[in-house]
Amino acid sequence: MAVDYTVIVVYLAGMLAMGWWGMRRAKSKSEFLVAGRRLGPAMYSGTMAAIVLGGASTIGGVGLGYKYGLSGAWMVVTIGLGLLALSVFFSARIARLKVYTVSEMLDLRYGGRAGVISGVVMWAYTLMLAVTSTIAYATIFDVLFDMNRTVAIVLGGAIVVAYSTLGGMWSITLTDMVQFVVKTIGVLLLLLPIAVIKAGGFSEMKAKLPTSYFDPLGIGGETIFTYVLIYTFGMLIGQDIWQRVFTARSDRTARYGGTVAGTYCLVYALAGAVIGTATKVLYPNLGSADDAFATIVKAELPVGVRGLVLAAALAAVMSTSSGALIACATVANNDIWSRLKGAVRSTDEAHDEVKGNRAFILIMGVVVIGTAIALNDVVEALTVAYNLLVGGLLVPILGGLLWKRGTVQGALASVIVGGLAVIGLMAGYGILANEPVYYGLLSSLVAYVAVSLATRPTDEAVLTVWRERLAGRNPELASEPVPAHQ
Repeated sequence: MAVDYTVIVVYLAGMLAMGWWGMRRAKSKSEFLVAGRRLGPAMYSGTMAAIVLGGASTIGGVGLGYKYGLSGAWMVVTIGLGLLALSVFFSARIARLKVYTVSEMLDLRYGGRAGVISGVVMWAYTLMLAVTSTIAYATIFDVLFDMNRTVAIVLGGAIVVAYSTLGGMWSITLTDMVQFVVKTIGVLLLLLPIAVIKAGGFSEMKAKLPTSYFDPLGIGGETIFTYVLIYTFGMLIGQDIWQRVFTARSDRTARYGGTVAGTYCLVYALAGAVIGTATKVLYPNLGSADDAFATIVKAELPVGVRGLVLAAALAAVMSTSSGALIACATVANNDIWSRLKGAVRSTDEAHDEVKGNRAFILIMGVVVIGTAIALNDVVEALTVAYNLLVGGLLVPILGGLLWKRGTVQGALASVIVGGLAVIGLMAGYGILANEPVYYGLLSSLVAYVAVSLATRPTDEAVLTVWRERLAGRNPELASEPVPAHQ
């Protein structure tokens, strides 16, 4: 294992070194939070693919393949479809707004009064996303070093918090590019072909497994529909995803770079399902499907390759964890704290903006690590996060982009009614039930439409500013507070 350990240690040291390098570039708020809005197609595609394909997509995707066969790819497929839809239909307009958070977009569209409530919902989502990613370190470090769960979470979390705090989005972008390359080599080019060969090829896999393992819809239509609601729609509105869209240097980069990343997700989805299916042939009686990834890596890969593939799993977890962490800190500082204390935003070049956002990443990082240590059920935590995000924020965000008649009162009603409905239904049906997101989303839509139609249309002055910003004609307003209009 000495060679494997060396590979992992070098990888982790490289992450910290890039954090230090990124600190030298992050001199303004724009550079710290959105990498100066100047990523080109290659870096944009790589970092976008890295953030959406985390531990759940890698370890969880292989686990679903182990349990259901090729149809286990559907979870990651719906993530890819969401990223494709975002890139093709919305990313160019989002990038032109020149904002930092989803709540700032809602304020701009509706007139400056939707931010704090939507910010709280988005903060809860990004926090739980960061927590679930951080918990995944325990699985990987246990395979590597037989390490205590708490120590593993603190070690992995501390490295991510360190490089994220040092250089913000620049550090995260650089580390994500390395993680994207490591993930591609480790999972697609090494683990996938080795797993299939070890299982005897596809003919042997078909001979040894039930036919349901090769049914594209074997996982069930209702499950696929739920994945679409949670993950496809979640990709359209998550702060962690939008913050990456804000890093694109042009509309074209956001659209075509995101399309490449979404297509990559579809390939990655199929790879994970095939690896899981091959593992089922080799180890048919594992206690948990989530052990499939660690089992095949530990038992079937040669020395050195095993270290690289485990580094790939670590890369997948770290990319999602760091992206969720900076999103969580950005929302906490810009959408909640700054509004509650009535602070006036300074210009992008102000040093205290960088200092303040850096402090919030550090604080949120400590909160994330502490919560991850205390929490056991990853699936439930992630389900709560996505149910709140989709049930509370999908309708007012997409409504603002697509429906002129939507009002701030309708948006607030939608967030509150949808969020409370999701929470109540989770308490009644159970956290993992499908009904909370179904009925929560429906109630959010009804509240948005009904209240918007019952209230005065949005002030034309607000809509004029909104249209100008959508067209990219007023970028200088990006750092200015949005006025409230009666």
